[in-house]
Amino acid sequence: METRKQQKNSKKTSIVIISSVILIVLVVGGYYSYAKWQEGQELKDAKKTATAFLKHLSKQEFDKLPENLDEASFKTNGYDKQSVVEKYQNIFPSIGAEGIKSNKVSVSKKEKDVFMFTYQLSMTTSLGELKNLSYKTTIKKMDDKFKIQWAPNLIFPGMSGNDKVSFQTEKAVRGEIVDRNGEGLAVNQAFDEVGIVPGKLGSEAEKVQNIKVFSEQFGVSEKEINQKLGQSWVQPDSFVPIKISYEPVTSVPTGAATKETAIRYYPLKEAAAQLIGYTGSVTAEDIEKNPELSSTGIVGKVGLEQTYDKELRGQDGGSLNIVDEKGTIKSELQNIEKKDGQKIQLTIDKNVQGEAFAIFQNKPGSAVVTKPKDGDLLATVSSPSFDPNKMAHGISQAEYDSYANDKNLPFTARFATGYAPGSTFKTITGAIGLDAGTLKPEEELAINGLKWQKDASWGDYFVTRVKEASPVNLRTALVNSDNIYFAEQTLRMGEETFRKGLNNFAFNEKLDLPIPMKPAQISNEDTFHSDILLADTGYGQGQLLITPIQQAMMYSVFQNDGKLVYPKIQLEKEKKEKDAVISGNAANTIVNDLLGSVEDAEGYVHNMYNPNFSLAAKTGTAEIKEKQDTVGKENSFLLTMDRSNNQFLTIIMVEDSRANDTATNISKPLIDYLEANVK
Repeated sequence: METRKQQKNSKKTSIVIISSVILIVLVVGGYYSYAKWQEGQELKDAKKTATAFLKHLSKQEFDKLPENLDEASFKTNGYDKQSVVEKYQNIFPSIGAEGIKSNKVSVSKKEKDVFMFTYQLSMTTSLGELKNLSYKTTIKKMDDKFKIQWAPNLIFPGMSGNDKVSFQTEKAVRGEIVDRNGEGLAVNQAFDEVGIVPGKLGSEAEKVQNIKVFSEQFGVSEKEINQKLGQSWVQPDSFVPIKISYEPVTSVPTGAATKETAIRYYPLKEAAAQLIGYTGSVTAEDIEKNPELSSTGIVGKVGLEQTYDKELRGQDGGSLNIVDEKGTIKSELQNIEKKDGQKIQLTIDKNVQGEAFAIFQNKPGSAVVTKPKDGDLLATVSSPSFDPNKMAHGISQAEYDSYANDKNLPFTARFATGYAPGSTFKTITGAIGLDAGTLKPEEELAINGLKWQKDASWGDYFVTRVKEASPVNLRTALVNSDNIYFAEQTLRMGEETFRKGLNNFAFNEKLDLPIPMKPAQISNEDTFHSDILLADTGYGQGQLLITPIQQAMMYSVFQNDGKLVYPKIQLEKEKKEKDAVISGNAANTIVNDLLGSVEDAEGYVHNMYNPNFSLAAKTGTAEIKEKQDTVGKENSFLLTMDRSNNQFLTIIMVEDSRANDTATNISKPLIDYLEANVK
């Protein structure tokens, strides 16, 4: 039997043993934990090296690459630090490399102090997108630093030793945009490009004088010339392009030279700028949106050049190959077949476009001319405008600022901007009333005075008219543009009938046109909420917002027996139409009454009367003001329709007509041209 002392000693021994075991466990566990921590830390540091390398590569900071590379590996492959940097600097810019991105990056432990490093690269070259290039190397711990083992295959997979890159390109010819008759609207044309060879400018005093002479002869500021001469790539014998001359250059000052250059040219200049748009060099932002773009290419920036860019641009051809020292191809990285761009033929008539633009003389406004039978847009004009040739080939800051600061907004496409249509809209109100049976064409309304209201509930709000006449029927109301008559007729038919009729006219529809515009709007909400707004809408005001193109589309019903023909701008597109928007009887009643606007001696468009041509017309004025009994800004509209042959329809609009004249006063030269030439 154990004594108490023996039991006590036994317990002590057990405690010592247990404590030792615990200590051993803690030591072993601590060492293991430390080892795992250290291993994790090393992996983290290896990943930092990989990340830094890829970051410098993506930014093309090639001189910083050696910071993360093992210099000993350079020597193994027959290089030194400088030659590695130069290798990258020679290759990547020469192929037009942009947007270098890495993905599927992996760093994992391979063995003690060695980590496997794999990744993929994608980039855009002058031939387009080059993606999913797979790379593999190791990262080694060397003197507590982690370095990537470099070899030529980290430039491109498959490269080794003194391999080089062979890069050849063949530029695609951009497709032209032509009018319905094949006449150029955006063409590729050769012009003289004027430049300077710095080494031929002479001594400092001579240089200053020769630059001044160049500036005066070609209209380029001395500051801009010196900025171009100061570019990093310029050498004494370089030809530094300064300006495209659209006229032949017969003499140049000392130090200057010319060379023939094929460029994108817009023959109509300002007359079609917002429609056709212009091109420009590819930017990093362009590539971000479309990685397939060539990094050194030309793309459409606005207008149809941008909308149809893919078709027009085509595909540059060429090849990117890895070759050995003898020039033998080892592997192919890119091989693209050249495809020239497509020609886009529009419905536009170049001559009509030019004639339509000319009537504005830089006043703010828009003109849309269509062939109402098939929806062809013959002209879409916005004034004032800008010269797309300057935008495409180098515009000075002063010239750009002049456009950007112009209160009349030359960059705005007014033909695609929503306006209240004014009294031209009375044609639609009248047609809906005729079909609803609420408007009787021969019924005469007694209307006295120049202002009217439904009843006292309208408070101090009145509908006003310009010409006093009584009684008034449909024809006299159209010829005299009587707001009160159409307000009364709209209230008589009621909102439900009126809206039902309007909804046939393609309101709230997105048109199938390559021209950005919001759908036409009847009102801000689904109901008018008041008789005042209902009445105002009836004579073309209220909250109506309709672009000139949409107006031309809606008014096409009057030359198509009630059928609406949608607009189109590509000649090859099929005609799209909507049957029975209004009845044929209503359409012909309205358009025949509109003949009076031209034929009647008192008609508002009598200045365009031609005894040998039947022209229907409707004027319109939409006033924009904050409250009644004040003078607001007026937009003037003119709707004309060929009734001799039904071959043209026009919507002409002048903004702020009190300051800029009316659409009726400026439009006669265009209408005369259309009557004589559009068949």
